[in-house]
Amino acid sequence: MAGGEPPTPGALLCALLWAAAAAPTPLGGGPGGSPAPGAFGHLYRGAVNISAERLYAFAYSRQPGQVDAVRVYVNSSSENLQYPVLFVVRQQKGVLSWQVPLIFRGLYQRTYNYQEVSRTLCPSEPASETGPSEQIIFVDVASMAPFNIAYELLVTRLENFQLETNKPFNFTASPSQPQYFLYKFPQDVDSVIIKVVSDAVYPCSVVSVQDIVCPVYDLDHNVEFNGVYQSMTKQAAITVQRKDFPGEQFFVVFVIKPEDYACGGSVPSSIHGNVNRTWNLQRTKNLQVTIVPSINRSVYIQAMFFSFLSFLSFYLGSVIVAFVHYIRVRRKASSGRLSPEDGSGIMTSSHPITSSTPEGSSYGAIDESSSSGGRQLSSPERGPPAGSDTDSSVEEESDFDTMPEIESDKNVIRTKVFLYLSDLSRKDRRIVSKKYKIYFWNIITIAVFYALPVIQLVITYQTVVNVTGNQDICYYNFLCAHPLGVLSAFNNILSNVGHTLLGFLFLLIVLRRDILHRRAMEMKDIYTLDYGIPKHFGLFYAMGIALMMEGVLSACYHVCPNYSNFQFDTSFMYMIAGLCMLKLYQTRHPDINASAYSAYASFAVVICLAVLGVVFGKNGMWFWVIFSMIHVLASLALSTQIYYMGRFKIDGPDSDLGIFRRAAMVLYTDCIQQCSRPMYMDRMVLLIVGNLVNWSFAIFGLVYRPRDFASYILGIFICNLLLYLAFYIIMKLRSSEKLLPIPLFCIVATAVVWAAALYFFFQTLSSWEETPAESREKNRPCILLGFFDDHDVWHFLSAAALFFSFLVLLTLDDDLDTVRRDKIPVF
Repeated sequence: MAGGEPPTPGALLCALLWAAAAAPTPLGGGPGGSPAPGAFGHLYRGAVNISAERLYAFAYSRQPGQVDAVRVYVNSSSENLQYPVLFVVRQQKGVLSWQVPLIFRGLYQRTYNYQEVSRTLCPSEPASETGPSEQIIFVDVASMAPFNIAYELLVTRLENFQLETNKPFNFTASPSQPQYFLYKFPQDVDSVIIKVVSDAVYPCSVVSVQDIVCPVYDLDHNVEFNGVYQSMTKQAAITVQRKDFPGEQFFVVFVIKPEDYACGGSVPSSIHGNVNRTWNLQRTKNLQVTIVPSINRSVYIQAMFFSFLSFLSFYLGSVIVAFVHYIRVRRKASSGRLSPEDGSGIMTSSHPITSSTPEGSSYGAIDESSSSGGRQLSSPERGPPAGSDTDSSVEEESDFDTMPEIESDKNVIRTKVFLYLSDLSRKDRRIVSKKYKIYFWNIITIAVFYALPVIQLVITYQTVVNVTGNQDICYYNFLCAHPLGVLSAFNNILSNVGHTLLGFLFLLIVLRRDILHRRAMEMKDIYTLDYGIPKHFGLFYAMGIALMMEGVLSACYHVCPNYSNFQFDTSFMYMIAGLCMLKLYQTRHPDINASAYSAYASFAVVICLAVLGVVFGKNGMWFWVIFSMIHVLASLALSTQIYYMGRFKIDGPDSDLGIFRRAAMVLYTDCIQQCSRPMYMDRMVLLIVGNLVNWSFAIFGLVYRPRDFASYILGIFICNLLLYLAFYIIMKLRSSEKLLPIPLFCIVATAVVWAAALYFFFQTLSSWEETPAESREKNRPCILLGFFDDHDVWHFLSAAALFFSFLVLLTLDDDLDTVRRDKIPVF
């Protein structure tokens, strides 16, 4: 030592090791367990048995603040599982050991043996000294075999252990040769996205993010013990936030699984065969990892402002339209040119009342001069004064459909060749209004009882994801999943705000119309009993609530989208489509529409079928046969009810053969005698086309058995709704009725927005019908503001499309408010 300085502990230890290495040792090891000095990058070959083991010591110098990683490669030609070679690596603060052959266990307890193993040693913490420090690693090689087993040992220092931001890094891994690397957050980055890609689908791999803690869990059987992880085939992405790692650094671990069933690969058929097969490097996978900065807080703020302002603009537009309408009505009133139609579908006080209309007649009554039925058929009881349109507890549900005095006339009226609205709006207005209000109150009850357990369940799912770190539980678009608080994909939740805001706006619009209608009815000179479409708002209120709940439940679903909660996202879509069809039918059939109880019971059956289809529809041909039969029979039964206006009954004489005689008579009369021209041609055309569409859906499902059964059911509902709406508009124009500017604008807007929305809907970004790894292959980056993906845009556009669709139904027949009901055809 220069200047007589005492030797450092590291220098002294190295001198001792070299001195011990000078003595002769059997089989190349240190005598009596003395360590042999090792050199990095040098391949050592030797043999061990029960009486001879090897001990190597590798020393290196570490600079201050530097993180050094060492990788140990070992190999043994022996395939004897009874006498494996044992490797023990001792470091300053830890011990790592494994055996060769290294055994992995798969499904059905299958074993996979690997003779080549390489492991990265857990790096020690950065040195805090001002100068370099010495580090020593001991590698012990031993075996209990009574004979010599050859081995190879190679210890190297990793040059590219620390990953850099925005710089791709390529490497290779296998089940017995996992890899992990270190990443440190830059000063100006609070969140990063770890993107991993591979050209090969298999072998299946796992990407894990773990804190800087030793030991590092980098084998298939323990990689799930710590941190956040997800399986991978060709693509994976994990968003990591600085706040989750106090040390502002973490390990990125890459593990290759011994089998591919977790990623959708083939499943071993049995536990027999290839039990002792040696795999070695047959399951290597080339990977590329890139760590890029994620969005900052300003992007979150911009996205929230965009979401709320976009839909609040609809409120502004509605206020402007209402104000312009108010000004127009005031101007016409001041000039004495007030039209009976005030532009909002509400009759004004200047509506002409014919002298033949009885002042106290009930809702929908028709006199002798206007009745297309040939004679006056009045309601059994007179209505109260016009101002008493309030709910009464005296009215029971049994009152809704009791028309005892005219029960015998229903068949006469509803089976006429040419029906008018006056024929189907004969019940008391108060009773019918109360009947449709049940839709509103029932859907509120359903929403409360449905939403509360849903919210509780998704909170539990999110908690499980956060606690376990298993990102295979939820099927996000991980390339565009921006966390906020405990939520893993806040963008998918935020994008559903449109449904809630526009649903509430629609309720306000309906409430305004309802109030104006009530005010008009309270005026003595405006007891408008037989003009325009009957104003019943119960279904409209139910539609608004359904739209709001669709936003709430879709947001709940996207908290953790998976196989177990898919129905949350579609249940109220079924109800929206069904309510729209019911409202469209109720417009010109107010007296014979379905009751709320039967309607919601039907929706419940549909939701049950959707669940059964997802569970049994993948491989169960029997389910598709039964479902197709139910679909076809339901279409025929509904068509019969529509064609005969609800007056078709299978009854007959008292004999047991009466039902068959009735069916044969109907078949002969309507299908043979009048085959050249059906009695109700328009209805027949609609029902033929509708049945062809539904039968086509049934055949398609039976042949192709689509995996996304929930979307398949929703497609049936939407196609039927669009078909009925198109038929309604065509028949409206054919009847010389006109479309006012507002409904015409809504129709065009609905078509355009729905077309754009459906484009983004079919951009599949994930699928819970596949494995999580296969689903991640569909992941795509954000496309809007760097925050929203294609599915979020679908949420935005579908909310606007549903809102415009509701407005179409609300305003479509505003042009008929000045037309007598006995002049309005039914179709």
